[in-house]
Amino acid sequence: MSDKVVVSQHEGGRGSVLTYSLGFSLSLLLTLGAYWLASQQLTTGWGLIFALAALAVTQLFVQLVFFLHLGKESKPRWNLVVFAFAAMVVLILVFGSLWIMRNLDYAHHRLAPTNQTNQQIINDEGYQQSNY
Repeated sequence: MSDKVVVSQHEGGRGSVLTYSLGFSLSLLLTLGAYWLASQQLTTGWGLIFALAALAVTQLFVQLVFFLHLGKESKPRWNLVVFAFAAMVVLILVFGSLWIMRNLDYAHHRLAPTNQTNQQIINDEGYQQSNY
């Protein structure tokens, strides 16, 4: 009798065709909405970034609820711990990459030679450019 209870609980965690269809439809609408926002250029700069980020976070929650059934498990605490760890790893990767790219761009602009720098090197070295 306990085997039937376990099987019943296991199948209860799965979604139905209706919930999977709803999740797929919402994911598709959010993806198309993000594409439409970017392609129509209704907003640019930080406004576009925040709008796309909001759509991405919304789609993340739709997929967690409708496809991964987060919160419907018998031990939701472990799901929360795993989700928090994954979110921390993603944040470290994203912000770490942005930080590295920003510093590389800053170093490129700071270290890029200018005409004044080139002229100072030519004067210091006593180098005269030839025309050939």
